[in-house]
Amino acid sequence: MTSVIASALIHSSPTNPMGSLFSGPILGFGLLLGLVGIIAGWKMFEKAGQPGWAVLIPIFNAYIILKIAGRPGWWLLLWLIPIVNIVISAIVAIDVAKSFGKRAVFGFVAIFLLCGFGYLILGFGSDRYLGPAAGMPQARAAGAM
Repeated sequence: MTSVIASALIHSSPTNPMGSLFSGPILGFGLLLGLVGIIAGWKMFEKAGQPGWAVLIPIFNAYIILKIAGRPGWWLLLWLIPIVNIVISAIVAIDVAKSFGKRAVFGFVAIFLLCGFGYLILGFGSDRYLGPAAGMPQARAAGAM
């Protein structure tokens, strides 16, 4: 009992007008989001003194984010463990925000919950990179900068 529209969207073929009507805009929107993410990451990496092109290389860009946050490189392995990777992502997002002088709430909401929207703010805003937050014990004791 599938609907006609659902059936038309699922079965994509060259003769299916509904499939081509929806696949083009969705693909274009996904490519646009990807491009914005690359630009935001590139700018944020450069502000942190890292090579901007590193955002283009999978796994290596995660390693660079760990360096910006002040976390050890072996934390990449923690991103491979289900459930643990969610917690690690939240911690790293908070540390990246603190590295740029933002509060932990900004890191959790803008970077973690909003899937990296905070990278646009960090990259194009007036915030400066202060150094790895995880390596600054006074920043951790204060709770936020």
